Formats: sequence, structure tokens, C-alpha cells
Amino acid sequence: GNLAVFPGNFSFSYDSFNIQAALYELCWQVVHGNLKLELVASVLGDMMVQVLFCLRTSALEEKNKREHYTQLVGACLFFVPEAILKERLDPETLESLGLIKQAHQFNQKIVKIKTKLFYKQQKFNLLREENEGYAKLITELGQDLSGNITSHLVLESIKSLIGCFNLDPNRVLDIILEVYESRSDQDEFFLSLIKSYMCEPLTLCHILGFKFKFYQEPNEETPKSLYHIAAALLHHNLIELEDLYVHLMPVDATIIEEHKRDISEAKQIARKLVMVVLPSEKSEDKDKEKEKEEEKNEKPPDNQKLGLLEALLRIGDWHNALSIMDQMPSFYATSHKAIALALCQLVHLTVEPLYRRAGLPKGARGCVMHPLRSKRAPRPAESFEDLRRDTFSMICYLGPHLSHDPILFAKIVRLGKSFMKEYQSDGRPDVKDKMVITVFITKKCTVDPYLKTLLMLTCNACMSEELWGLFKLFPYQHRYRLYGQWKNETYTSHPLLVKVKAQTVERAKYIMKRLTKENVKQSGRQIGKLSHSNPTILFDYMLSQIQWYDNLIVPVVDSLKYLTSLNYDVLAYCIIEALANPEKEKMKHDDTTISSWLQSLASLCGAVFRKYPIELAGLLQYVTNQLKAGKSFDLLILKEVVQKMAGIEITDEMTSEQLEAMTGGEQLKAEGGYFGQIRNTKKSSQRLKDALLDHELALPLCLLMAQQRNGVVFLEGGEKHLKLVGHLYDQCHDTLLQFGGFLASNLSTEDYIKRVPSIDILCNQFHTPHDAAFFLSRPMYAHQILSKYDELKKTEKGNRQQQKVHKYVAACEQVMTPVHEAVVSLHPARVWDDLRPQFYATFWSLTMYDLAVPHSAYEREVNKLKVQIKAIEENPEIPLNKKKKEKERCTALQEKLQEEEKKQLEHVQRVLHRLKLEKDNWLLAKSTKNETITKFLQLCLFPRCIFSSIDAVYCARFVELVHQQKTPNFCTLLCYDRVFSAIIYTVASCTENESHRYGRFLSCMLETVTRWHSDRATYEKECVNYPGFLTIFRATGFDGGNKADQLDYENFRHVVHKWHYMLTKASVHCLETGDYTHIRNILIVLTKILPCYPKVLNLGQALECRVHKICLEEKDKRPDLYALAMGYSGRLKGQKVHMVPENEFHHKEQPARSATPANQQNGPGSTGKPATSTSKTEEGTSEDGDRGKDKSQGTTKPVNKANSAAAKVTTSNGNVISNKEKKEKKEKTPGSTPETKAENRREKQRDERAGKEERVAREGKEKTPKADREKVKAEEKSSKDDKAKAGNGEPMEPSRERDAIKESKSKEKGDRGAVAGSLKSPVPRSESAESERGTSLSGFLLYCSVSPHTPSLKVSTPWDFVVFSCFTILNQMDVIRILKILMICYFNTFHLIHQIE
Repeated sequence: GNLAVFPGNFSFSYDSFNIQAALYELCWQVVHGNLKLELVASVLGDMMVQVLFCLRTSALEEKNKREHYTQLVGACLFFVPEAILKERLDPETLESLGLIKQAHQFNQKIVKIKTKLFYKQQKFNLLREENEGYAKLITELGQDLSGNITSHLVLESIKSLIGCFNLDPNRVLDIILEVYESRSDQDEFFLSLIKSYMCEPLTLCHILGFKFKFYQEPNEETPKSLYHIAAALLHHNLIELEDLYVHLMPVDATIIEEHKRDISEAKQIARKLVMVVLPSEKSEDKDKEKEKEEEKNEKPPDNQKLGLLEALLRIGDWHNALSIMDQMPSFYATSHKAIALALCQLVHLTVEPLYRRAGLPKGARGCVMHPLRSKRAPRPAESFEDLRRDTFSMICYLGPHLSHDPILFAKIVRLGKSFMKEYQSDGRPDVKDKMVITVFITKKCTVDPYLKTLLMLTCNACMSEELWGLFKLFPYQHRYRLYGQWKNETYTSHPLLVKVKAQTVERAKYIMKRLTKENVKQSGRQIGKLSHSNPTILFDYMLSQIQWYDNLIVPVVDSLKYLTSLNYDVLAYCIIEALANPEKEKMKHDDTTISSWLQSLASLCGAVFRKYPIELAGLLQYVTNQLKAGKSFDLLILKEVVQKMAGIEITDEMTSEQLEAMTGGEQLKAEGGYFGQIRNTKKSSQRLKDALLDHELALPLCLLMAQQRNGVVFLEGGEKHLKLVGHLYDQCHDTLLQFGGFLASNLSTEDYIKRVPSIDILCNQFHTPHDAAFFLSRPMYAHQILSKYDELKKTEKGNRQQQKVHKYVAACEQVMTPVHEAVVSLHPARVWDDLRPQFYATFWSLTMYDLAVPHSAYEREVNKLKVQIKAIEENPEIPLNKKKKEKERCTALQEKLQEEEKKQLEHVQRVLHRLKLEKDNWLLAKSTKNETITKFLQLCLFPRCIFSSIDAVYCARFVELVHQQKTPNFCTLLCYDRVFSAIIYTVASCTENESHRYGRFLSCMLETVTRWHSDRATYEKECVNYPGFLTIFRATGFDGGNKADQLDYENFRHVVHKWHYMLTKASVHCLETGDYTHIRNILIVLTKILPCYPKVLNLGQALECRVHKICLEEKDKRPDLYALAMGYSGRLKGQKVHMVPENEFHHKEQPARSATPANQQNGPGSTGKPATSTSKTEEGTSEDGDRGKDKSQGTTKPVNKANSAAAKVTTSNGNVISNKEKKEKKEKTPGSTPETKAENRREKQRDERAGKEERVAREGKEKTPKADREKVKAEEKSSKDDKAKAGNGEPMEPSRERDAIKESKSKEKGDRGAVAGSLKSPVPRSESAESERGTSLSGFLLYCSVSPHTPSLKVSTPWDFVVFSCFTILNQMDVIRILKILMICYFNTFHLIHQIE
């Protein structure tokens, strides 16, 4: 059946038919004589033995199974040969079967037989026993091989000798290797012979290993010939590297330990170089070094692995050489010069064809390189793609040791340059895609070894320049990434590089310790030599020293002139890395100023980038990224770079001469506008401009700086000290000014217009502040107008001046009309009810260059040049050729200045003509003139006057120009009054630099006012009959040309005194607050306006007392405030001789009776008291100061006609003052005479009751119809007409009535508390004739109600005015006029209340 069951627990199922068929076939072949019986029996026995052998393993584990297994084998003895069983079975089983006697004896016999077979040698195989056979063998191998002798013929002879003399084949092979070693030039013959002779590669490895072992004893040197034959055998695959490698010494573990030891020793040496070592420690170190030298004298065995590696490289076997180097640490093998040179030679041969085709410079021939004869060597590269095969990996394994072959280094660099140029110039996308991988491998596998190689090339400037030729083809981002790896990672990869770094630092210290201004040239050469190989380490140390000692900046910058282009680029990277160091704080510990290290680096940046051709893109992008991150500290760098490279300075400490020069053309600015002479900035400015345009950074930097100004306050300023916030804001603003000025003066018209968007896009989309947006757009408008003007002049030929002016006006209209439309979206629609967009755009688009020609500045600079020419001519020491050049230069500058002055004069005339044509449409004044002035101040004057020093002067001059142009609806008096009367909040909100500008603005405004005040003729010429000096402020359509509405000279002097008083009051308030910002800013402002203020003696004394108090209080607390106060105090004392008493400053008559000394009247404080009196509390010295003075002058007689006219000026000040603010102002009044508390309370109550009626009365007076005003004037002629018309003054036209009500509604929020007293003059009413009174009684009434010098009699209701006037004005005409005005006021009040309800 198909299932056979055997005794036991196991059963097997199989197809017995197949086995039976096989046995039948086998037997059938024997029967027919096809197979021998012995063979079949052997096969059957062998099969059975295999089965028994497989069962042996499991059967021998247990005793029961072992017995059954022995019985089975015994049963099989009759058909299994005994010899096969003895061969296959173990001795113990054989002993149990009885085939052998004892297993132990059998084992010993086996060992003896094997020893005899394998290890016992016949005596006749030794050389001394069979010397004839070996001698013939050596003769056969040493014969001349130049003929027709081949390895096949020699092999036949060798076989004959072996057979004849019974020579040992292995010994013969050893002799063949010995002869090959002595004749290593016959590689082809011996390799062919060995390949034909040898039987097993392992045997050949054993023989070579025995030869290498012989030279592994100390003081033994392995011959190079042995390395050569081993390398040749490996190269031709006659032996395997794995088989031979185990026979070579030392082992890999020893090599790794040696490498680690070298690294630790190098680090120890580096540590010693940077440590301060005591003399005792130095002697101990010397003893240790001597011991190490003695140990080294006992020469260790050769490193046979390195010897074999060198031989492999010499014959071009890169594959096996690579396998050996992979077993060793990085760069361990190539650190041995012989190996490095062998690998360099292999690279030479690999790149030679490609270098000849693509890398060889024109005109160069180069040294011819013969290729290797071996066909198995790396194939030479024919294209850049072939370099990926082997060359890149070879260069990577060379690493820094490529420095052993500078010629190869130059070749590879030139190939890299050629490849990059080909890659960049090829426009085909398919080719570029294929080369992208090659580009990546080129940078990754070759650029890094380039930098490592440069570290080892001592003082090789040529290689540095060659490498820069390749590096400059990469973007700066890739270069800086490589420099970062070079500086921070490369020096730790090899012991030799660790030592190089330490030596470089030591040498850098030596040079920097001795660097001075006197030895810049010698030290510069040493720095140059050191920087050629290790620039990163050198510059890192130099920058660290500069951060500590800023006096090193100048000598260091001068000493860098011997650097290469690559070194300059590395220097730029090192500077950026130092700036971005996260471990350094950019603020000092007091958190109020920028750290000195950052200031030093910024100064270095400006000097280095100006003097040397260093790429700026990285530094500019760094500043841009910092601004994007909301950090403004690094704007200091941009400020220094622009200042040094473009010669553009931004400072608020300009003298008046410099400021005047800055209002002229570019040549005048360069000659007289800056502190230093700006020379040789053309090239550096061009480099800066190109960097900005190439990387599209010009506009982003401007916008980021404009936005960052507010970011400094609201984003950065949260946790920072207020002083630091102000400093950062000023730095951001100044840098914006400087940078914008650079772009405006260096960019072409096309470039500027192309990059700067329109004003509405700047403000609405980029959220640029309006002042900054117009600052950026202003040059664009000027460029466009001039371009259009030139275009019109070419199209229409006409040389007459009038035609040119009309063309200029037409050009302005064409350019500015879109701007007028664009600015409408910048503000709400109600703004344009008073200001026309044309006026707004004109104000923001013009500059001082457009308004006036600085003739004196031009004349001053021309005279300077004339003096220089004269000095040059009189100096005998100057050579003639130099004299000639200097004279030509000065003459050329003189001509340029004169031509520029003429050009500016023509331009100013055209601009003034244009303004004259436009002025009638500037101001609509649909509301009051007060509203118009408010919008003008808010949107135009105040934002721009603190933008820059030039803008401060411009704002003052623009106000004067608008006045001189007799602009309709512009009230000059009100504008000046609003500027001078409320400076406290403006001063308090300024930064330090803004205070300088605001002070300069006030100084220019005061200068104009002082000029009018000082001379009656000037005042009558420039102010009388000008609409700006009308004292009745009404809406459009109500302007009166009556002479009575004009402010006369004497009243103007009163008003000026009032302005001086208000300035003093505000100044004393700021000085007494104790706040740092208030005190600093007001001292700066006072210093700026010192030439024009104070002019009155008692006001100057009041200021002097307060400033003296500041000096005493701040001497030990805040030194900067103390310095400011002391400086101002000294200058104020110098101005005392120019001060005049109050009665000389304006017409003032002493009161009849006065309880207060004269030196305490009309001043802001008790100036006659000593300085210590200022320390009194506000209750005693400041509360209700004005009222105290008023009481002391209680017997003063009524005001005269002049004062009445001045009172008109006070009717529409428009300052919104609540009762609370009025109270604060009274309490803050400095140095007043103290009053009783009861009287103060009564006064306050009266003021509160009268507040509403007074405001309504003033609004009614302001809206009085023109017909009623004419009636009031007519009443002065005859009392009869006055009585007849007294009842007709009440009615009001319906339309006018509605306008008045509407206007009252529009002013409910802001103007409801308006007080018409800011134009008041703090002067007592004079006792002049009654015939001069009564010209403007309404103004007089308001003047009496708010003047600080009115009598102590108080008025709280409109009817109190009547009573008050009856006691003070003994004139029936005045009483009638009072009644008439009060009726009008009440009529308007009735309608206003009705409308509100």
C-alpha cells in the first residue's frame, strides 16, 4: 500500500512507487550491464549512510535512542561499506559497533596523520637542500625581458624546474614575488605570470601577509616595493583586500585611539595658547614636552595600511583606496603628506582633459600630464557631468590637505568658475534641470574643501583671489552659509585645524596689542598675511576687541587695505554675525541707552563699507529683517552706513549758517551744510544705490522705517524706559530722513518714480504716516514738475520770462492735479470745508528750496573759496602742479555755486508766481477762521515743523509767506497766537530731537514777530492793510476792510508781550512739574529760542529763578538735566544785557495806586524774590496768580482805544477750555501774589455761573450780521442816530440766523467751552483820553473778562457787564452800545437754546 508503518511512535507517509521505480531502474541497468555492481552498491550504501548520519544528531541525545540507533547501523553493515562508516560516523559509535578498538587511540591516530600530511616538510624543498633548482628558477625570472620572452614561456620553464628538482610550489611563488619586488617596473610580465601560476588567492595572501609581518618589528621600515606589488595584485583582482587587510598593522582600534589622542593634544595646545601660564607651570610643561620627545625617538612600526593606501593611489586603484580610507577617521589618511600628494596626483590626471578644454586661462599653456597606463584607473573627465563620478569624492577625502598642491587647488577652482558661468549663461531649461544636481554637488563637495584648504595655505593671496572668483558667482546667502560652517564647524574636524585656530588667535592677539595709528602700515601687512588663510578667526577676534575699545576703529579700518576680495566678504559676514549675536544685550544695564558695543560696530560698518568695496546686500537685508521683526536698534547701522557712504548727516545741532546752507542746492549743502567736508562719496554712494536697487530694498526700508516709528512707541516701548523709547523713535525718524534724502539725491527720476507709489497708496494701503508719505513723494513731485516744465519749453519755443513762468504753472497743474484728487481720501470730508486739497498738497509738496534763496550762504561759501585760492597762491611750500589743481578745483566749485544760486533764484520766482495765482483758492473758511487755523495747525503746521530742522524753518517761513501773499481767510494773528499760547502739551509730547525742531520752529516764528515788534515802519509795511491782521474773525463773506478792524502797532506790541508772557508761563509750568521729559524738552526749546526770547527783564528773571532751582535739584539726581539747565542758565545770563523793562517792550503806564512792588507786576512770578522762594507750594505761590496781580492793580483806569482794538483780537481765540482746565491754569500760574481762599472761592463760583452766558455772548458777537456792525459804527457819529437805531439792532435775517444756529450746533462738542482770551495782552489798562475808547466795545468787554490785569471787580452775568461798564466807562455812548450788543447776544442765545431742545 501507500502507507508503511514502522515500529515506534512515528509514521511516514510517502509515495513508495517513486522509490521502487528508482530502485528498479537502478537494478535493471546493472542486469543489462550498463552499470557496474560496485558503483551501484556504493551509491546505495552512500544513501544509507546519509540517512544514518542525519539520524545521528537526534539519536545521540538520549540513551534509549542511542541503543536503537546502534542496532540500526549494525543491521546495515552487510550492505554499507565499513570505510564509509569510519569516515562519516563518530569514534564513539564506531567503538560500540566494534569497527574500532578504542575511540581515544583512533583520535590520536587521526591527529598524527593530519600533522604528517599538512605540517611535515620534506627536507629537499629547502633552498639549502635544493639550491641548484632554486638558482635556476631565480636565473629564469631575472633574465632580460625586453625580447620576445613572455610570461607563458617562463611559466613552462618554471613547471619543468619544479618537476625536475621537486620544488615546493609555494616556495616557488614566494621567490616569484621576491623577484617581482626587485623588478617592480615589470608589472605586466609578473602579474600575467602570477595570474597563470597561482592556484588559490588565499595562498597568495598568506605569503604576502608573511612578508608584511616580517617588517612589523620596531625600527623596521616596510619597503615601498612590497606595497607596490600588493597594490598591483589588489588592483588586478588577484587577491582580495579583506584577505590582505587582516595581515597589516596597526589594527583599526589603534588608529582610532591615535586620532583621538591627537585631537586631545591639539585642544590642549589650543587651551594653553589662550591661557595665562605662570613661570612655574611653564617649566613643568617643558619637562613634559622633553619626555614626549624622548618617547617619540623610539620609532614605532610603520603604518602598513597607509603605505598600501599610498601605493594604491600611485597606480590609480581608487576603489580599494577608498575602502581603506573608509576604515579610518576623517582626514586621518590624507593628513600624511605622501598620501595627500598621491591623491592630488590622481585628481590631476582625472581633471586634466576637462581643465584643458574649459578651465585653462587664455594664453596659459600649463604642464602636460601623462595619463596612467592602467586601464582600471579612474577615467579622465571629459565633461562636468563626469566630475560626479570620482573627482568630487576624491576632493572631499582630501579636505584641508589639498593645500599640499596649490596648483591642483587653482585648477579645481577655475573649473568651478567655468562651470558656474556655463550654468548661469545657459538658458535652456532642460540643460539647467540636468545641471541643478551638479551645482548642488559642486557646492557641497568642493566648496567646503576649498575653504578648509585655504586654512592651510599660508599667506597665499593669489589662491584667495582665485577662490573669490568662484564664490562671487553664488548669491550672498549661500556664501554666508559657507562662511558660517567655515567659522563654526571646520576647525573642530581635524587636530591640525584645531592647532591652526589656536595659532591664529595667538597671532591676532599679538598684532592687536601693538596696533596704533603710527604703525598702521606694518600692522596692516601682518593682518593681511594672517587673513589670507584664516579670515574668520582673525576678524572674530578683531571685532570682539572693537566692541570693547572703540578707539581701535580708525586704525583697524586703515589696516584693512591689504585684504583680498574674499576677506572683505568674510568680514561683512563676521560683522553681521556679531550684530546678530543673541547673547549680547543691545541696551545698557540702565535700559535707557543703546549698548556701546552696538554703537562701535555701527561706526565700524560705516567706515569699512565706505572705504572698501564690500557687498552691502547682506547688511541691508539684515537691517530689513530686523525691522520686519519689529526691532529698531539696528537702524543705527543703516544710519552710519548712509552717513559715511553718501555723506548725508542728520543732526539737530546745526548752526544757523549750516541750516541756511541746507536750504540751497546740492552743491551748497555739500560745501556748507554739513559739519565735515563731504568728499569722494561718489563711488560709495553709487555702490549703496546699486545694492538697494538690485535687491529691491529701497522702498521696503523706507516703509518699514516709517511704520516702525509708531511701532517703537506702541510695540517696543511697553517695557522700555521712556528715555530709551524716545531715543529709538528719534533714531528711526532720523534714519528715515537720512535714507529718504539719499534716495532723493541719488536715484534717477525714472528709478524714483518707478519705485515710489502715489500718496493715497502709500497712506491707505501701506499705512504710512502722512508726513513720511509726503516726505517720500516730495522729490517725485519736484522731478515730475521739472520734467514736464522742460518738456513744455521744448514744445513751445519762447524765451521770455513771462512765458517760462506760465509754462511752469501749467506743468505744476498737470503734475499736481492727480495729487489734489488723491489727498482727498486722506482725511474726512469735513476737513475740506475750510482747507482746499490744493492748499494742503501745496504745503506738503514744497520745500525751503522753493520759497527763498539763501544769498548770504552762497556768498559766504564763495568768499571761503576765494580765501582758499588766495592762501594757495601765497603758500610757497605747495608744488606748482598741486597749486594749479587746487586753484582749478576751487574755481570750479565757485562757478558751480554761482550757477546754482542763479538757477535757484529763477526757480523761486516761478514758485512764488505760482503761489500768487493759487492763493485765492486755498482757504474756503465755510466755518470760522478759528476752525480754519485749527485745521491748518493740526494737519499741516505741527506735523511738519517737528519732522526735520529744515521743515521747522519751512513751516515758519510758509506762514510768513501766506501772510505776505495776502491770502484770503487766513488770520496771521490767530495763527501766531495759537502757536505761542499753548505750547505745554506740544512740548510734553515731543522726543528730544523733536524738541530741537520745535524750538527752532518757535525761534523762526519769534524772529518774524520780533522784527515786526521792533520797528513801526516795518510793521506798517508788512502787516497793516493785510488780511492776516484783521481783528474781526468771521466766516467768508463778512471780511471788512475798515481801518478800524486792523490791529495798530502799539496794540500789536501788547499782544507780543502777551505771547512772551504765555511762553514764560508755559515754561515755568514745565520746569516745575518735576517730570524728566517736560524739563528736558522745555530747556531744549528755551535754548533754541534764546535769541528772540526772553526780551522782557522780569520774564527773564522768572525763568532764571526756575532754572536755578532745577540746577540745584538735579545736580546729583539727573546729570543730563543738570547739564542742560546749567548750559541754558549761562547763556540766559549772557542775554540779560539785551533785555528791557516791560514799559520799554510795550506802552505801559504805572497804576495810580499799587500795593505790589513794580518788579512783581505783570510777570509770571515773583521775580524779585530770591530763588529759594520758588519752592513754595502751589497754594501759596501759584494759585490764582493772575487774580492776585489784578487785585494789586484794582484802581487802574479803563482801557483806551488801542486796548479796545487789541480786545478785538481776543474775541475768537477758539481755545477749548473747560472750567476744570481754567482752574488748573490758574493754579499753575507761577509766582503770583497769594489771595485769600474765600475770595478765590467766590471768583470760581462767579466764573462757573458766567461760563455759559459768556460763551453764548461771544458766539453771538462773532455771528453779528454785517448790517448791524455798520450800524454800530454809525452810532459813533451822533448820539441822535444812535438812539434812533437802538431799537433796530435786534432783528436778524432768517438765513443768517439759521447759519448761526447751525454753526453753534457744529461746535457743541469742542467749541462750547471756547474762551476768547488767548490773544489777551497782560498789560494794565492805561489812563488815556476817553475819546480814544469805544471803537470795539465788545472786544473790550471780553478783554476785561479774561485779562489777567483787569480790576478785582468780577462779573458773572451779562447784566453784570452793564453795571460794570457804568462804573468804569462814564460815557453814554458806551452804555447804549453795551445794551445793543447784549440784546443781540440774548436773541442768539434764545434760538440756540430752542434748537438744542
